[in-house]
Amino acid sequence: MKTNKFLKNIGMMTAVLAIGALTAGCASTQQEQPKDNHHAAHHKGPNACEKAISHANAARKKAASVGGEWRDIKKILKKAKKAGGSKCLKLANKARRQGELGYAQALREAAQKTSASSIYTVSKGDSLWSIAGDSSVYADPYQWPLIYKANRDQIKDADLIYPGQSLDIDRSASSADIDAAVSHARGRGAWAVGVVEDADRAYLAR
Repeated sequence: MKTNKFLKNIGMMTAVLAIGALTAGCASTQQEQPKDNHHAAHHKGPNACEKAISHANAARKKAASVGGEWRDIKKILKKAKKAGGSKCLKLANKARRQGELGYAQALREAAQKTSASSIYTVSKGDSLWSIAGDSSVYADPYQWPLIYKANRDQIKDADLIYPGQSLDIDRSASSADIDAAVSHARGRGAWAVGVVEDADRAYLAR
């Protein structure tokens, strides 16, 4: 009887150990499963390089929409697509930064142009020559064609302006614009009130 009881206890202990081992095995499998799923999802989704290129291209398009796309950004993106790996990420991030900088720069320049003009009210005895030569305007009378061009809607004859007129003074003229204005002023010839010179028409048409 004692032997049978001993064997029975041994059997119960074995069963308990087996159940414990089975439970531990299930727990281990459950803990490892999310890791496997995460690994599979990682391979199914776009990789880091593709995401970086996508973000860079979005920044490029945003900059291009306001005229701020840098000329070499497409070349950098092309190199990034060919490179792969860490080099791809480096190039894509560089392109993205260029896109962001180009966008900000374009907005800043647009704001400067908006505030770059001022108004000059014509007084008796004024001419475009004298206005351009004023120290508060251009301090150079030969730049008068800039005023003429900026106000072509209300100045028909460059030799004839009227007291009380409000003229826009362009403060954002490029060096090329200034050179063209000075060149026209020097080669235009004598003033003739009431006559629109062909040279003036040609200048406005540029």
